[in-house]
Amino acid sequence: MSARPALEGRGLVASALAAAAGWLLEPAEPTGPDRPQASVDARPVIAVVGLAARCGATTVARAVAAQLAARDPGGASVVTWLGPAGAVPLGLPAAGRLARTLSPLAVGSARACGRLCLVEGADPAALAGAARYLAPLVLDVEDRSVASATAALADHVLLVGSPGTEPALAALLAESLGRVGPEPVAVLNRAGRDCERWAGRCAAEIPDSRIGARLALAGREPRGGLGEAIGGLVERCGEAR
Repeated sequence: MSARPALEGRGLVASALAAAAGWLLEPAEPTGPDRPQASVDARPVIAVVGLAARCGATTVARAVAAQLAARDPGGASVVTWLGPAGAVPLGLPAAGRLARTLSPLAVGSARACGRLCLVEGADPAALAGAARYLAPLVLDVEDRSVASATAALADHVLLVGSPGTEPALAALLAESLGRVGPEPVAVLNRAGRDCERWAGRCAAEIPDSRIGARLALAGREPRGGLGEAIGGLVERCGEAR
């Protein structure tokens, strides 16, 4: 038997072993369902401050968060909440993954709701640090006594009022919060008739829509005029980054 075929055979075996070794040593791409999508981009932090009780600030906060989630590669956003009574709507898979990622970080109780990861009982600064590179964060501020501390963490601040809210309150709070954070944007929620005194005193108007509000509270993007207004508000925030 000639030595040439034996050498050729050993050469083929060596090539095959080298290829196998290269395949085994190549780091595998993580495909676990709970691993968040890697990104080096910091996500926006938006503080939504209600100027009065029942002005719809939570609706605006969740509508903004749902729009941000729809535009984000991860497909979800984080929103703070106070845990109102009642059932929470089902969450989409991306929001569920985000909730499972945030829960071990001791930033509060997290659960999925539509496109949103609702977090209760978290320190705003700790939550902002944990979520900064995972998903957009919307801080729903109902207590104006903590508005300054929250505004200092935010990239954007939205002041939400309704037709019954005194416009001068928005101007006064905007001046105060602007000293510690970005210049606040006044938003008139449930805009419609009898809003003359708000003319020229707000940067955005959100039309009244019960269906749109229900979608937003369920963590979904509102449709129609409300959805268009929220989309414009989100784009305004994006341009200001």
